[in-house]
Formats: sequence, C-alpha cells, structure tokens
Amino acid sequence: MWRWMKGFLVGGLLGLAAGFVIGIFVFPYIFPPPEATESLSREESGKLVAKGTFIQPNPNDPVHYGKGAVSVYPSTVFLGEDFEVGPGPDFHVYLVPKADIRTSSDVTDTMYVDLGRLRAFKGSQNYAIPAGVDLKQFPSVVIWCQQFSVLISPADLSFEQGS
Repeated sequence: MWRWMKGFLVGGLLGLAAGFVIGIFVFPYIFPPPEATESLSREESGKLVAKGTFIQPNPNDPVHYGKGAVSVYPSTVFLGEDFEVGPGPDFHVYLVPKADIRTSSDVTDTMYVDLGRLRAFKGSQNYAIPAGVDLKQFPSVVIWCQQFSVLISPADLSFEQGS
C-alpha cells in the first residue's frame, strides 16, 4: 500500500511540474496580448535614417520568427503595422552594432543598445532612441529574448542617402 501511495505522489508531482512548464509555453498562444496600434507623429519622426525588414533567422525553428518593416528616425525606432513575432517571454528591441545578425552569439558578443521591452507581438510600435547614439554605428535592429538569451528576429538596416 505504501509503495502505491509513493508512486501516486511522485506521479502527481511530475504531472504538475510538466503541466506548469507546458502552460508557460502555451499561454501566450492561447491568450495573446492585444495588437499594438501606435503611430508616428511628424514631430517625433524627423527624416528617415534607415529601414529594414525583420526575418526568421532559422527557417527550421517554427517558434522564433519575425516579419514586418522597421524604420529608424533620428530619435525613434518604428515597427510597422505589418510587424509580427512569435510570442514568448521578456522580448526586447535592441540596436546592434553588427550587420547580418543570424545567430544568438552574434548579439551576445557585442555591445548593444536596449530600447526597451517589446509591448506587443503584433502591430505598430515606437521605441525612443537614447540621446547621443550614432545610428550609423548600428546596422541592425533585433528582437531578443532576455530571459533565455535567444535571437528571435533580426532586421538588417539599409541607410538612406544623405542621412
């Protein structure tokens, strides 16, 4: 009898732990946050400095993906209306001083500028660029998961002429 109870308790605890872990990963898919709908005012934007498109760095990874346009202005990074990433915890928007980011080690090996936590997995959003940042030194914008140190989606920037 005691052996059966021990097995029942251990099985119950393992089931609870497995259910909790699965719930953490499934929750953002079942209850996604609302889509962002921020706009960019003429005063905030100024002249367009650079633009790019988010990509999926590893086509074999169905969880870590991104798509949509990004525009960089003198004091703002603007994620376009078509922006979307797969849901997850603790995503941040980074300016990275390296081109052609395709792996997580490309980001962890550099000094980046953290523009803040991603506010929504889909839709247009604005992120303020700190004063004194030389945008020409940052040819990439990336979505990064700080909790797991994983690259979610990079965007290579092409700079406008005369900027």
